[in-house]
Amino acid sequence: MEIPPVEQVKIQAQVLVPAGESAMGGVGRGASKRSCQQSARGFYRKIGEDWWRTHQGTLTEKMAPMLEMFASGEALEHQTLEQIPDTFEFNITGCRYAQFYRELGEPELGFILVCYQDGPMSEGFGLEVEFSRTQTIMQGASYCDFRYKLKQAAKGKPR
Repeated sequence: MEIPPVEQVKIQAQVLVPAGESAMGGVGRGASKRSCQQSARGFYRKIGEDWWRTHQGTLTEKMAPMLEMFASGEALEHQTLEQIPDTFEFNITGCRYAQFYRELGEPELGFILVCYQDGPMSEGFGLEVEFSRTQTIMQGASYCDFRYKLKQAAKGKPR
């Protein structure tokens, strides 16, 4: 039986939250945040590379299962905005990851440990994939806005 990602995050938090709090107190929040992000960047990029290589199909056919994986265990409520072969856009409207880290009183650490991964993971998809997200529930927004496009599709659409 596979453990849903949201439950994995809760298990990891038992070690990572105290370690993160300690590091932030010792070297300062800014330096600790940068160190955590730098340390995780290669790891998450590799996950993205592996996902992209092992899943077949269009951008949407690769991205929709990833969204469902992170949403498993009723972790995410989402609204699909556009789902065509070269564009996958959705909003996360409910997030148990954010709820969990808010309950711990650590949404900033939650962003570093959960939300930050989206950028490096997307880099692993390759140069042809454009990713943007301008806000997250973890940082206090009412929803997270995920936009994935193949760069050739992004060029053809007005912004």
